[in-house]
Amino acid sequence: MISQTAEYALRAIAHLASNTETPQTSHQIAAQTMVPLPYLSKVLQSLGKAGLIHAQRGLHGGFTLIRTPEEVTVYEVVQAVDPLKRILVCPLGITTHGANLCPLHRRLDDTIQQVETCFRETTIAEVLNEPGANRPLCATPNPSE
Repeated sequence: MISQTAEYALRAIAHLASNTETPQTSHQIAAQTMVPLPYLSKVLQSLGKAGLIHAQRGLHGGFTLIRTPEEVTVYEVVQAVDPLKRILVCPLGITTHGANLCPLHRRLDDTIQQVETCFRETTIAEVLNEPGANRPLCATPNPSE
């Protein structure tokens, strides 16, 4: 449904949203989210360019969310790293179809639209605080172990 890059971005944002008291280094984020550090660095760069996180250099530096978890949607995170691709014209290039999608591609696009709507309506805070559910990343290894 979503790419590995989008999954990694959501893990990183969930980690930052759960650790708002101090900036988190890329090493801390990688350890807690189980995302390879080189891959995570690219994801964090994209999240920064999208205005979702802030990077602070220096001794007490690291990454922080720019907005609260209540203000950041799953859609924004996914779009920052690997946007959902809607089907606007026939993906087979059949010229007679053009923007008039066949039933298969129309239904596929309708499904993508439903996912997009759900992601737009879901905040990171809702994902982290869903009653009765496991918290994301709750079983990640403790880096001090």
